[in-house]
Amino acid sequence: MVFDAHSDLLYDVTRRRLLGEHQVLARLHLDRLRRGGVEGLVLAVWASGPRETFWKDTAWRDPEAYLGRTHQMFACARAELRECGRIRPVRTVAEAEAARAAGQLYAFLAVEGMSAVGADPRGVDWYYGQGVRLGMLTWNESNALAAGAGGDPQVGLTEAGRRAVRRMGELGMAVDVSHLNDGGFWDVVDLAAGPVIASHSNCRALCGVPRNLTDDQLRAIRDTGGVVGLNAFHGFVHDEPRQQTARTLALHAAHMAEVMGVEHVGCGFDFCEFMGPGNEGAEGLESAAHIQNLFYWLEQLGMSRQEREMIARDNFLRVLRQILDRKGNSQNRI
Repeated sequence: MVFDAHSDLLYDVTRRRLLGEHQVLARLHLDRLRRGGVEGLVLAVWASGPRETFWKDTAWRDPEAYLGRTHQMFACARAELRECGRIRPVRTVAEAEAARAAGQLYAFLAVEGMSAVGADPRGVDWYYGQGVRLGMLTWNESNALAAGAGGDPQVGLTEAGRRAVRRMGELGMAVDVSHLNDGGFWDVVDLAAGPVIASHSNCRALCGVPRNLTDDQLRAIRDTGGVVGLNAFHGFVHDEPRQQTARTLALHAAHMAEVMGVEHVGCGFDFCEFMGPGNEGAEGLESAAHIQNLFYWLEQLGMSRQEREMIARDNFLRVLRQILDRKGNSQNRI
């Protein structure tokens, strides 16, 4: 069984519900999750996409637009999860295990970029009150907290960003560095009082894009006790299109295991084929339905069953238990 630490399904949910559709997860996505062996996932609230997304009719760089979109996504998430009894929203690993025992998929909430709250130090508390338990300061853009992977790699966190990271630690919210630039990454590592995660990033040594992590960054996450999730998006798997395959992603896993230890490798597939052309997964990982192809190749590379299970679910759940369950967490609004 698989825990996927990064899913953009709320994008499709919001887009379709704003067009009047209902039961989006049940109608269009649950069967793929089942076929892929997914037992739980992290649903990301992502409201800062570029103009070709369904947000194109708004001024997407306007912080007020970010905030309005974020409210819309939370509202759609709440409505959708109320309708979909097969997925239970959770805020701790203990709650996730209870959902699994009841035969339900479990879903944590994440925020993928905090542009909506500007530099307001109360913003982290607001996200936490909405049920968010994993947080990225930025998507690829720069905001009042940090610069994303698409920005100047030398720019670090702002003072507001530093306050946000400290507050996340106080609340028991996982700090996710997958979309940070290099400067912001090292600032987070320096500030971290516990495990740091990269929910959906691969190895820069095998595919040289800024969204992937260097070996030094992988070791730094290891040293915090954190975990890195393998990303199936084709452009983060290999520079050469012919090598953008499930087998190559398995090589990323093997490289991470060599650099960090297998106990720091997980899954964060970032499937987004439903967003249209250009968002395809690697060959053999076209959607969540094909997740088991990765584990076939991990076995072919010589990984034991125990190692494959660690990557599939155990590593991320261990780290999230350490971050989220230690305070019991407060009531989730969803």
